[in-house]
Amino acid sequence: MARVYVSIGSNIDRTRNIRLAISRLRAEYGPLLTSMIYESDPVGFEGNRFFNLVVGFDTPDSPGTVLQTLHGIEDLGRRTRDGVRYSSRTLDLDLLLYDDQVLRDQGINIPRDEILLYAFVLGPLAEIAGDRRHPVEGRTFAELWAEFHNPGQEIEVVPFLLPSSDSD
Repeated sequence: MARVYVSIGSNIDRTRNIRLAISRLRAEYGPLLTSMIYESDPVGFEGNRFFNLVVGFDTPDSPGTVLQTLHGIEDLGRRTRDGVRYSSRTLDLDLLLYDDQVLRDQGINIPRDEILLYAFVLGPLAEIAGDRRHPVEGRTFAELWAEFHNPGQEIEVVPFLLPSSDSD
């Protein structure tokens, strides 16, 4: 079993889409370790504020299979793939980590570069996996988060009720 961490973001119909993602991930992978939900401004474009979180789970699936599952969940959230990198999203799920592996081929980029670039990824990841080490940097996510500074990337915890599950 591999420990996987996935970021979830939405700035279109945010509540519905975050709940959809959590429900589908639970149905596919079982109990999830979930961060709090954070709100942040979009980076690289003008648009509505995002809800973001990170979840962790264990799976026997390969990284490629996990990515296919994530794309299927995005499709359920009516995600469009129009090629515009920085734009509003109904649902954006990114495979951040797959155990301690470093993979850079066939469309797989693990660990995701965004971990070190964006507060809305690193903050929630440090919350639920602070003692884990970045597979390339060799430092814990808590250490990386404590030193992260980008005044244009504030994140705020928002009250949010996730779909309930007896197994969490």
